[in-house]
Amino acid sequence: MRYVVIGCGNVGGGVARLLRADGHEVVGTTTSEERRAEVAEVCGAAAVLSGRDTEAIRRVAEGADGLVLTVSPRLRRALDPAARAAEYADALVATAWAAATAHPRVVMAGSVSVYGDAAGPVVDENTAPTTSEDASPRSFLAAEAAVLALPGGAVVRLPDVTGHPGDLDDTARVRLAHEHLGGTVPFAAGALRHRIDHQDAAGALAFVLTEQLSGLYNAVPDTTVPPTNAESFGKVCAAAGLPPLTFGEQIRTPAHPISSALLRRTGFTFQHS
Repeated sequence: MRYVVIGCGNVGGGVARLLRADGHEVVGTTTSEERRAEVAEVCGAAAVLSGRDTEAIRRVAEGADGLVLTVSPRLRRALDPAARAAEYADALVATAWAAATAHPRVVMAGSVSVYGDAAGPVVDENTAPTTSEDASPRSFLAAEAAVLALPGGAVVRLPDVTGHPGDLDDTARVRLAHEHLGGTVPFAAGALRHRIDHQDAAGALAFVLTEQLSGLYNAVPDTTVPPTNAESFGKVCAAAGLPPLTFGEQIRTPAHPISSALLRRTGFTFQHS
């Protein structure tokens, strides 16, 4: 099989490694010529293109058996509300529509931010999405709509992806918030801090792709209830000797456990989270 990974960052690179280990051919994409060699080393082949460029995506997708969409907004380009809205729309919505136009089989990495502060006691795929106008859930939902309209479209909703050596650790994230956001972050203090190891995030996407699954799935480790944002980041701040964060409550994710029972029933297991 031949697959294209659009947005070959930490999670996309993990998907590519898993697919290649199973004998599949992979082409990874990047927006930067400087990353071409790096992406080619991970994926076997690389293409430099913009996610908005439907014709470029169509060309690289020709003859492929499916596309994996693992693009994500860049934090440093989303430090104020206007910049956040533009970056989310550009990174997520435009790329999803281009991918959906180019191929009937697309598996997309989504986000649990689409649930907002959904009522419990447990949140699952049947829980109604938020009506918030915040850029994150609004853009993810618009991107999902493009993908799920396809006969072979699938969305895997992920929580915060952690554990990759190239990621900012929690202390660095807190320092960044103090240096660039005045110590105020857009998250809700009482939301549960659901997280997934980057290897499980990649594994879930590769599993849904190769098992020919379609539709909507949560990929959220759910054997234990995580701490709230306030509890988790409060410990980080105290350990680093930094002032506590102020939570702006603009991005409201669930304060209730999120279930991944539907994905687990297909045979997927969390191995690293």
